[in-house]
Amino acid sequence: MGGLFLEDFERRIPKDMRRGPIPGLSRYILYGQRKGLRRKGHREKGGYIDRYGSGLFFILVSIIGLNVLDSLLTMIILEIGGRELNPVVLFVMGLCGEKFWVWKFVIVSLSTIILCLHSRPKRVMAVCIGSFFIYLVVTPYQVFLIAYY
Repeated sequence: MGGLFLEDFERRIPKDMRRGPIPGLSRYILYGQRKGLRRKGHREKGGYIDRYGSGLFFILVSIIGLNVLDSLLTMIILEIGGRELNPVVLFVMGLCGEKFWVWKFVIVSLSTIILCLHSRPKRVMAVCIGSFFIYLVVTPYQVFLIAYY
C-alpha cells in the first residue's frame, strides 16, 4: 500500500497556480498590498502594483484639477473675445458647443486613470510629469491673457 502511494505521488504533475499576470483592473486595487516591484528585471520592464505613491497621486489629481481650471479659463477667454487655438478642442467645441468642457474632463480623467494604472514604466511616469508641467505653464498664461486682454 505504501508503494502505491509513493508511485502516485511521483506521477502527480503539480499545477502552476498562476494562470497569468494580474490584470491592471482587479480586486487587489482596493485592498492589495503590493507597493512596488521586487525584482530588478520587473522594475526595469514595468508592471502593475496594488498601491500607488502619494507623489503620483498628487500629480494626477493636480492634472485633473488644472484641466478643470483650464476649461473654465478657456470659457472666460472665449466670452471676452478670444479664440481657441487647439484644433482638436475647436472641433469638439463645434460639435458640443459650450458643453465641450464635459468632453474634455472625461477624456483627460480617463487618460489620467490609464496613466496611473500603467505608471510603473519610467516613460509613462515622465508623461505624467510632463503633462503636469504643461498645465503649469498654460494656466498662468491664460490668467495673463484674461488680465491683460
